[in-house]
Amino acid sequence: MNYPQATWRLILSPPARGAWNMAVDEAILEGVIAGTSQPTLRLYAWEPPCLSLGYAQPVADVDFPALQAYGWDLVRRPTGGRAILHTDELTYAVIGPQSDPRLTGSVLESYQNLAQALLLALQKLGCDPQAEADPLAGPGSDPKGAVCFEVPSHYEITVQHKKLVGSAQRRSKSGVLQHGSLPLYGDLGRITLGLRFPDFTARQIAAMRLLERAATLESLLGAQIPWSQAALAFQAAFSEALELDLQPGELTHEEQILAEQFAREKYRGNDWTRRA
Repeated sequence: MNYPQATWRLILSPPARGAWNMAVDEAILEGVIAGTSQPTLRLYAWEPPCLSLGYAQPVADVDFPALQAYGWDLVRRPTGGRAILHTDELTYAVIGPQSDPRLTGSVLESYQNLAQALLLALQKLGCDPQAEADPLAGPGSDPKGAVCFEVPSHYEITVQHKKLVGSAQRRSKSGVLQHGSLPLYGDLGRITLGLRFPDFTARQIAAMRLLERAATLESLLGAQIPWSQAALAFQAAFSEALELDLQPGELTHEEQILAEQFAREKYRGNDWTRRA
C-alpha cells in the first residue's frame, strides 16, 4: 500500500521499569489525542524483567511469592491480551492519530498495515516471516490461557508457524496505541514461573505448550541478535514499509510530567494493577 510521506518522531528509550514504560506509552497517546505530540515510533526494553497483564486479565493468574523471589516487576497494560514476561526482548510502540492512513479503519485493518513494517523488520534480521489471520481467534476462541504467546490473536506474525511478535492495540478517542514484543533470546517458558498453576505438572505442560507455539529470534536464527541491531532493523523497516521520515527525538516536557503522573498514580498502584 502506498502512503503519503510523513514525518514521525523516533524515541529510543533506555531500559526501564514496567510502570514507567506503560506510563510513557499512555502519556504520548494523550499528547497525540490533544494534538500536542507527534506520531511516534518508540523502541524500548525492560529492567528488571517484568510480568505484564492484559487490561482485563485476572490478577489471580499471578504467583506473587514467585515474582518477589525472582525480583520481577508486575504491571497491567492499557491494552488487551494475556500475560507477557518482558525480558531479553525489543518492545515497539506505535502511537498516532486515527486519521493517519496507516492507523485508520478497523483494528484489524490497522494491524495489517503495521504488520507490513513488522514483516520487513524480521526479513532484515534474516527471518522468513508470515502474517497469519488465525482462524481460532474471534468470538469462538478460548481466551482462558494466561500466557499471551500461546493464545491466538487476530493477526499474528509467525516464522515456521511459531508466533514471534505479539501485539495489542488500544484506541482512545482519536488516538491509537499499538505495542508489541519481539523476544530476542532466552527461555520463553520462564513466564510460567511467575504464574499460578494447580501443580508442578500443569506448569510443565504450559511451558512445553508455549515452546511448541512460540519462538525467540535466537532459536530461529541460531544466533543471538543484540537489541541495537533489532532496533536498527525496525527503524529501517518502518521507514520503508510505511513511507516515514523518522526523526530522532525525546519526550516533551509535558509528556515527561504526564508520564510521571501516570506511573505514580496508576501503573505503580494496586487500584490499577489489581483491578481485575
